[in-house]
Amino acid sequence: MKVLVIIPARGGSKGVPKKNLKILGDEPLIAHAIACAKASKKTTRIIVSTDSEEIAEVSKQFGSEVILRPEDLATDTSNVVTAVIHVYQELKEDFDVIVLLQTTSPLRTATDLDNIITLFEKDNNIDGVISVVPMDDMHPARMYNLGDNDALIPFLTEGETARRQDLQPVYYRNGCFYAVKTDAFFKENSFMVANKKAYVMNAEWLANIDTPRDFKIAEILYQDWKDENINH
Repeated sequence: MKVLVIIPARGGSKGVPKKNLKILGDEPLIAHAIACAKASKKTTRIIVSTDSEEIAEVSKQFGSEVILRPEDLATDTSNVVTAVIHVYQELKEDFDVIVLLQTTSPLRTATDLDNIITLFEKDNNIDGVISVVPMDDMHPARMYNLGDNDALIPFLTEGETARRQDLQPVYYRNGCFYAVKTDAFFKENSFMVANKKAYVMNAEWLANIDTPRDFKIAEILYQDWKDENINH
C-alpha cells in the first residue's frame, strides 16, 4: 500500500505567530510531525506543503521533501484540501492512501500512524480513518444554547442531570491523524469522507495548538508524553 503523508505548514499564523517554527521540547513544531512520519514503517513519501522559504528550509533539515505552495493557496481562508490537491498534482504519482499530519497536534507516535494504515490493510471497505479521543468532562449533555435573556437551553434533550458515568460516550477529533483513500478523497473532496472509522487515542495527551494558551498546555504535557510514549 502506497502511503503519502502531507504536512501542511503555512508561514502566517494569527493565533500563534510563526507557530510551525515555535520550539516544543527541543525542536520546532514542524519537526515533530516530520519525525512521526519518518519513524513510520508504512509511509512511502513525506511532503511538507508550505508558502514559507524558512519553513521549507527547516523541513528539509529534518528530512522531509518540500513542495512550495502558491500564495493563493496559503491565505487565512484557504482550505487544506486545496493544498493537498496541489501537492498530489505536483507529484504526478499515484498513492493508495493520503495521510494529513497537522503540526498543531504534535503528541502522536509513528506506532499510531502504522496502526491507522493497518486498519486500511485489514478492511478494504473503509474509506477514511480519523483520530479521536473520548470526551468525558466536555460532554454535549453539559452544553447549552442561550435563549432570550440568557435562558439556558440544553443542547441535548436528555442527560442534563445524568451522572458522567451514565452518559453515552462521545468522541472528539483530536487533529492528530486524518487518513483517507485517495479515490475517496478526490471523489468527495474532503478528508471527512462519509465512510470513515475512528482511531481512538488517549485523551490525557490532547493538545491542539491554535492559541498561546494551547501552546503552554502542550509544553506542560510534552515531557511526560515523551517519557511515556517515546522514551519507555
